[in-house]
Amino acid sequence: MQFTKMHGAGNDYVYVSAFTERLPADLPELARKMADRHFGVGGDGLVVIAPSECADARMRMFNVDGSEAEMCGNAIRCVGKYIYEHGIARRDDVTIETGHRVLALRLFPEKGRIIKARVNMGAPILKSSEIPTTLVGDPPLRAPLHVADLQLEVTCVSMGNPHCVVFVDDPSDEWVLGIGPQIEKHPAFPRKVNVEFIRVISPQEFQMRVWERGSGETWACGTGACAAAVAGILNGFFDRSVTGHLRGGDLELEWSAGGDVLMTGGAVEVFTGEWPTA
Repeated sequence: MQFTKMHGAGNDYVYVSAFTERLPADLPELARKMADRHFGVGGDGLVVIAPSECADARMRMFNVDGSEAEMCGNAIRCVGKYIYEHGIARRDDVTIETGHRVLALRLFPEKGRIIKARVNMGAPILKSSEIPTTLVGDPPLRAPLHVADLQLEVTCVSMGNPHCVVFVDDPSDEWVLGIGPQIEKHPAFPRKVNVEFIRVISPQEFQMRVWERGSGETWACGTGACAAAVAGILNGFFDRSVTGHLRGGDLELEWSAGGDVLMTGGAVEVFTGEWPTA
């Protein structure tokens, strides 16, 4: 079975095309094996690129633990790159079906290759019951959350998947690796949650580290960066356009006047290979 390893801002996944490959029935198990960094290809998970009845392609995304997520903002840019470069949809404007909704992408080709893409992530979901969280507010804004003998103030947003944004002076290991897993599984989040630790640099810039549900710390999270931008704007920290500095690279983010969040970033192929199926 042919696969392609790609990353967006260091958020790396193994990509397999259902257009050309015959996939096993147990995709969660395939994700666990292929994404294993010691015994497999290695990555933050598996992304299956499949035909769609309502878009140019469908994207299914599985975390390294085999759990299926609704959406990944960095992975969807790589899906756009793949379908363009493999002739599935060779246009600058394409659509991808996700577990959340159909999203529109603008691709930026150079000499037949896609180097970056802009994704219209749609409007953020701010109603607590739809994020979902039991924290109070639509959205929960500076909501109190008790974790590990700490009383935190958090802001919650969904970009098709749930996010809990925590503004800190320094997104250190103590926060990300120590507190991140505890927030992920906190009872206030019935479907668990992705956790972003954000240091405000200026109204136009922020530093971010992320603990992703089902994967642990990753070098970037596109939906998380969008959620952080929205949370920062709601809290009065950011302008409507802001750059997020993630461990794996930068993302340009805009919460447009029309209400949609736009995200622009790179899409990079690392290597291709063949995974044994017997």
